[in-house]
Amino acid sequence: MRPKTLRDLDPAELQDKRVLVRVDYNVPMDEDGTIRDANRIEASLPTLRYLLEHGARPVLVSHLGRPKGEVVPRYSLAPVAPALERLLEAPVQFVPATDTDEAYEATRKMEQGTVLLLENTRFLPGETANDPELSGRLARLGDMFVNDAFGSTHREHSSVVGVADLLSPAVAGFLVESELEAFAALRNPRERPFVVAFGGAKISDKIPLIEAFLERADAVLIGGAMANTFIRAAGFETGTSLVEEDALDVAAGFLARPEHRLSLPADVVVAEAGKPDATLSSIVPVDAIPADRAAFDIGPRTRETFAHAIGESRTFFWNGPMGLFEVPGFDSGTVRMARAAAEATAEGAFTVVGGGDSASAIRQAGLAGAVSHVSTGGGAALEYLAQGSLPGLDALDRIGK
Repeated sequence: MRPKTLRDLDPAELQDKRVLVRVDYNVPMDEDGTIRDANRIEASLPTLRYLLEHGARPVLVSHLGRPKGEVVPRYSLAPVAPALERLLEAPVQFVPATDTDEAYEATRKMEQGTVLLLENTRFLPGETANDPELSGRLARLGDMFVNDAFGSTHREHSSVVGVADLLSPAVAGFLVESELEAFAALRNPRERPFVVAFGGAKISDKIPLIEAFLERADAVLIGGAMANTFIRAAGFETGTSLVEEDALDVAAGFLARPEHRLSLPADVVVAEAGKPDATLSSIVPVDAIPADRAAFDIGPRTRETFAHAIGESRTFFWNGPMGLFEVPGFDSGTVRMARAAAEATAEGAFTVVGGGDSASAIRQAGLAGAVSHVSTGGGAALEYLAQGSLPGLDALDRIGK
């Protein structure tokens, strides 16, 4: 049974109802409150517009940063309100409270056509512990619940799971619905070859997913700092490269499998580890990494090998940058992956870019609109692909329930 979504509700049910919407406005922000990347805000707009069009009164709750149950001014959601108002083209009122009588009264008095944005849920002790009393206080802020925060749906928090257990209906918003549709195509790919690319720093974060995709995918490409662990496990020296020592046995186990379908870098870009300077970098085969150098990107041979595999794919999933992409000169591997994904999409492949750094990387390359789907969830995407469920989804009403 799949979770119910807004599309499953009669629009008449929304009329004049306070709809508590869990959004993900955990956006990067400068010290002066300037939002550097509004993609997560923009991703919530279809759900909010739909609610407003059908006479609902949306009450938004979100977290920002990790204030650990204390009020930390730099993590206030106040700067988000004017940005949302500008993008939504509707009045947005910010309330500097979340579970108090002040917030409750604001929800009772809000007018149709207006959106209410409440303060950071992680200012509240008990949010991350899914405290039942806090969940009850949050639930009185709405007549029904919509989860449109895919990036937080793997968290068993009060604003994600607790309120969904207390409000009915409790359904997924359009953003969550689009994420689930994209990932369903990866869990059961209809078109092959199916190619997966993993990058980033840690194998340990992706062990269940690598395990799952070694069974499903036709090829698994490994880059980024996590490739260093595989390279060491394959018996090569890695100089001063970042290596996850605790994961060496796991990497060796993957490599020892017959027909393991893993593709490792053939060459890498190396530089001094302390202050990596691309102008002083060099390209070496993976069996010749100098003892005083560290790998910071996949090399040109590997870029083209990986790009060819992506070009041959009909279904492609990418999670994690191929190198230290935020430093100019070490972004070539990541940019080449982004271009290859865009080229494959243009040829008819279904392509999905996971959240987190890989989503940032493809936007940095200016190619976010050139792939089939860019996820808003990093950890949530990985957990859903590996397990097929998330706590926040399990708490929603189900079709057939």
